[in-house]
Amino acid sequence: MQFLSRDVQRQLVKWIAALIVAALGALFGQEHLTGSRPRTPSSGPAPDQISGAGRAIDGDSLFVGRDEVRMKGIDAPEGKQVCTRDGRDWDCGNAARDELRRLIGKDVVQCQVFERDKHDRLLAACSAGGRDLNAGMVSSGMAVAYGGYLREQGDAKAKRRGLWGSEFQQPRDWRHERGIGR
Repeated sequence: MQFLSRDVQRQLVKWIAALIVAALGALFGQEHLTGSRPRTPSSGPAPDQISGAGRAIDGDSLFVGRDEVRMKGIDAPEGKQVCTRDGRDWDCGNAARDELRRLIGKDVVQCQVFERDKHDRLLAACSAGGRDLNAGMVSSGMAVAYGGYLREQGDAKAKRRGLWGSEFQQPRDWRHERGIGR
């Protein structure tokens, strides 16, 4: 390699490194290199149930073990969504995520899976420590009912809990204005 210029040597080393990474990716799969599952149109049929450690992504989605789950029947503000409370900006998106974290605690999350959505997430009703997480998010006012949980939403609205004690844009409308698909 001494007969090659330094620039050519550097380029060659980069190509070799890229080939090694590609070979390792092919051998072990992308998830071992990146820590996440590759996005595919479908990872096969949805399981009936899953359980494992829960990690909140936002107020209505989480990882259960390595599976990404979208909580069915509810809709919560996105992480960057801001609401207004008492005349001030309120980081309601992150507050919703924090509420889901609080509800999960250190308990194992169990989910009854209904189907996969168009983003290959599992649509499910989940619980942790015997607590219904979907209902809990709506009851706390940190998620709105979206096809279910109307009793919990009515109670949260009446008591001005969470979002209902603020001015907020419906999460689906906020996403739509920004071209974010759900």
